[in-house]
Amino acid sequence: MPRTTPLPVRLAACLALLLLGAGLSAAQTDTTRHFTIKAQMWARGEVRHGALPADNGKDYAAFLMGNSIVRLDYTSSWLDVRFAPRFSGIWGSNSTGGLNIDEAWLHLHTGGFFARLGRQKVSYDDERVIGSDDWSMAPLTHDMVKLGFEGGKHKVHLLLAFNQNDEDVNGGTYYVNGGQVYKTMQTLWYHVDPTPWLGASLVGINMGLQSLLTNEYKTRFQQLFGTYVDIHPDPFRLELSYYRQSGHNEYAMSIHAWMASAEASWQATPQLKLRTGYFYMSGDPLYYVPKAGEIGLIRKTEIRGFDPVFGAHHKFYGAMDFFYVSTFYGGNTPGLQDFHVGAKWSPWAPLDLDGSYHFLATSVDIKDGGKILGHELEFTLTWRFAKDAKLSAGYSFMNGTDVMTRLKRTSAKNHLHWGWVMLTVTPEFFKR
Repeated sequence: MPRTTPLPVRLAACLALLLLGAGLSAAQTDTTRHFTIKAQMWARGEVRHGALPADNGKDYAAFLMGNSIVRLDYTSSWLDVRFAPRFSGIWGSNSTGGLNIDEAWLHLHTGGFFARLGRQKVSYDDERVIGSDDWSMAPLTHDMVKLGFEGGKHKVHLLLAFNQNDEDVNGGTYYVNGGQVYKTMQTLWYHVDPTPWLGASLVGINMGLQSLLTNEYKTRFQQLFGTYVDIHPDPFRLELSYYRQSGHNEYAMSIHAWMASAEASWQATPQLKLRTGYFYMSGDPLYYVPKAGEIGLIRKTEIRGFDPVFGAHHKFYGAMDFFYVSTFYGGNTPGLQDFHVGAKWSPWAPLDLDGSYHFLATSVDIKDGGKILGHELEFTLTWRFAKDAKLSAGYSFMNGTDVMTRLKRTSAKNHLHWGWVMLTVTPEFFKR
């Protein structure tokens, strides 16, 4: 292995070889091999109204999209392998989505130790900073090595990634416009369950991004670290999290950002679950959005807006995906506050009804505007009409303020609607 290979990657390769040796010994008497072929296929139709700039009067959209994944899984007493091609796209389009590899990894394991190498999805805790979101047509995956140990009440995972644009021999390690925003990434996650009703995690992420300053061929590093606590004495549950970000972005600006959240739920009856929560994500000060037709700039010297990096954004910031999925005007972020309440009612086994209310606000004042973004209502119905099939439908409505209008640079029309219908099937074609 070349000496230029990063040390963590070399150590990961050595551990993987040790696990492979142990696995080969176990393979001599292995009688637990299994092979399955499964699929996850969905088709979704959406109608959006009022969410796009309406200067031309076309403030609505309607379209159909599809997503198909075939998973080939091999398992044994020491080795697991997954290969999962994906096809996704808007119906009738030749430029959106396409065929790619969703996952392709091998997983070596023995005595509680493991090493997983290849393209994979990662999900930790409540998925706020590291998660996988199957709602979108292109959920986040990583090309990485994941090492770890799981035994008793303890779990320790180490994630290592090094990305490159091509296999050039004279291009150094310059990395921009690749499949991932980061050039290198190292993550350490530790979880402990001291009692049956209490779990706690610590996470630290070091992410290296290629500097975008002129003639500066170096990597800028930023860090995220924090904790997650899950208290769940039946029938109550309380989830708490706190994260901080530091370091420098690709333009060498220092980062000082943070977020905190609290989520509570109560299984009132077998059919009814109630929930509430609040989170705060810091924002960039002196946030200014010029009115339509005006020009205005703010000189930015540091980053105060929290970035939820690899989180499952659709899960947390409102189903209409206005925040952290789509960007704010000017590329900065005013932060976000969200107080929400909701309930899930299952009148009988195949049917679930879910409703939520969100009060949304920025974390910093918008010049000549304030903080309040508006109120969002969300309703979802899910009918599991077969073992491996379900039909879902949803409707969301947002009554936005002038602040929301200015942040998104939309027309003065603040009543935003979104509806969708989705069919999901997960058949198992073969198992042996």
